Amino acid sequence: MLFYLKWARSISLLGFFLFWQIFAVLIGSDLLPSPVQVIASMWEHFESGELMMHLGITLRRVAISFVIAMIIGVALGMLMGSRNIWDKFLDSIVILALNIPALVTIILCYIWLGLNDTAAILAVAINKIPMVVIAIREGARAIDTRFMDLGKVYHLSRKELFFKIYLPQLYPYLFGAARNGLALIWKIVLVVELLGRSDGVGFQLGTFFQFFDITSILAYTFAFALVIFAIEALIMRPMEVRLNRWRT
Repeated sequence: MLFYLKWARSISLLGFFLFWQIFAVLIGSDLLPSPVQVIASMWEHFESGELMMHLGITLRRVAISFVIAMIIGVALGMLMGSRNIWDKFLDSIVILALNIPALVTIILCYIWLGLNDTAAILAVAINKIPMVVIAIREGARAIDTRFMDLGKVYHLSRKELFFKIYLPQLYPYLFGAARNGLALIWKIVLVVELLGRSDGVGFQLGTFFQFFDITSILAYTFAFALVIFAIEALIMRPMEVRLNRWRT
């Protein structure tokens, strides 16, 4: 049982790929290449240098959009969660922004700012900010004020109250918003690149679509998924465990 729990993620992925391989062999269709074919295609694109170039461009856009969305979203979320007047004032705007389709935001940013990286990054950040605000606002509302009062009794400074008592209670909500944000942002970035950029993974996927190159589409998709898995395993999860150690 302990062995299964330790390797559950790896076992589930291996099971998925095994099922995919068997199913692809059974149907024998070009519309569903096998994992072996996809990996071979990914290696070819990697050796040519195109995969790393376009992947790097997309990751840069994802990183910048993610940082902008998190900074603004966290600040507004904490403000709305701790100040009722700001919550009522901004709530309608956040709900409106939350329900505007991403495609509309992308098109408007491209029309207003032109087909450039500034418009692309801004469109992605605008789509993500409301979701971060909602998550952090709920976290700010759930803050246990008794700990804050206890800190004041011990004459902690405002800086110490924020970093040692207030912020640690927000960590679960911060990581939830970060994970959801990362998953959403890279998908929106691909749409942005598909519609108005001449480089990046989204642009390449659009090119492969025109030639019905399903194998290359899946190869680029899996390359990006591997990067996201690496970020989750090497950065997000260890950081979450370390910062939430105070709860145990």
